[in-house]
Amino acid sequence: MLNISHNTLNKKVDLSSYNAMQKVFHNKHYKYFNRFLKIFAVTAVVILFLPWTQNITGKGFLTTLKPDQRPQTIQSPIPGRIEKWYVKEGDFVKKGDTILFISEVKNEYFDPNLVARTGQQIKAKSMSVTSYEEKVKALENQAGALINERSLKLKQTQNKLLQAKLKVQSDSIDFEAAKTNISIAERQYNRIVQLEKEGLKALTDVEEKRLKLQETQAKLISQQNKLLVSKNEVINAEVEINRVKAEYIDKISKSQSDKYTAKSNQFDTEAQVTKLENEYTNYEMRSDMYYIKAPQNGFINKTLRSGVGETFKEGDRLVSIMPSVYDLAVETYVKPIDLPLIHKGEKIRIQFDGWPVIVFSGWPNISYGTYGGKIVAIETFISDNGKYRILIAPDPDDHEWPKIQVGSGASTIALLEDVPIWFELWRKLNGFPPNYYQPDTNIIAKSEKK
Repeated sequence: MLNISHNTLNKKVDLSSYNAMQKVFHNKHYKYFNRFLKIFAVTAVVILFLPWTQNITGKGFLTTLKPDQRPQTIQSPIPGRIEKWYVKEGDFVKKGDTILFISEVKNEYFDPNLVARTGQQIKAKSMSVTSYEEKVKALENQAGALINERSLKLKQTQNKLLQAKLKVQSDSIDFEAAKTNISIAERQYNRIVQLEKEGLKALTDVEEKRLKLQETQAKLISQQNKLLVSKNEVINAEVEINRVKAEYIDKISKSQSDKYTAKSNQFDTEAQVTKLENEYTNYEMRSDMYYIKAPQNGFINKTLRSGVGETFKEGDRLVSIMPSVYDLAVETYVKPIDLPLIHKGEKIRIQFDGWPVIVFSGWPNISYGTYGGKIVAIETFISDNGKYRILIAPDPDDHEWPKIQVGSGASTIALLEDVPIWFELWRKLNGFPPNYYQPDTNIIAKSEKK
């Protein structure tokens, strides 16, 4: 009923005598509820001031710390056809074990004796190189002999030139003597003619002197002719020297030209030998590639090519192998907004899929089932999923990671700054990022030294 009247009924009527009123007004349970509400309110206020560790969570998966420990596929560097398999999926293989055998599909390599025949070609070409070497030596000897012969010939012609010059000197002296004799004969003839005119000499004496004068003139002309012949011999000797020089220059040049031609052929043949040796080595290595071998110890995960007789191109994947020895790591991704809060060497808590865990992200010390990790690499370029890749290795100061297969899922929690719970609730309600966090570099440096 509406309380319209100002007269209060409970002040005029005593309700304590009624059983219903006694059960309601004389029970103490509401006092306990009020007490509970007070305790809850005090507890909630206390909890709001408890420390809370800000964190960044991420999803990732297990991988290996080193690239050579990750699952890999084996390719063939040459095209071929599968002939025989030596393993099956799940087998353990050691480094160097044969996985499968392939055969050639290119017609230039079909010859089964290709390597042996290439070796025969190398031997024949090597003998050709030896022949050219001997020819070069023979031509060098020939050129040396021609040089010695030219030296002797030049000495011989130079001696002839010297003899001709000496003969010219001798004939010149004789010519001067002849000129002296003719002047004497002329004076004697003129004197006799004068004496004959004076009647002191007979005509026979004049004729005798005239004859002697004529003989002397003839000797002068003869001696002059001899001098010209001697000078001509000097010129001939000089011409002979030039001829000998030109002749032997031609012979020596031809010998040297033949030598250089032989050397050129030798170098060309040596280049062919080198090319054949290269091909020989390539053929040998190619024949070794017919056997696809395991690059390291591991397990055969999956055969990507099946059957016998199937062909493939160079670089095609044939089989997948997982190394048997590896160091586990976790690969996770963080948002670009959280990247400045992540630093190399920081501690990370990890939850592995399939392992029981009780996680209190804000109180990592009371979490159960998480494992410790340490950031070892931070990607400097964004991944295709719009996040940055982080690589986490086991923390040596924490307990050992469980035996989990590579590829299993993992959840990561990067621990940041400690703040009150009320501040964390206020931050999340407003959508603010975690506080900018800069770790203690001295602590990280000491942990890396350990």
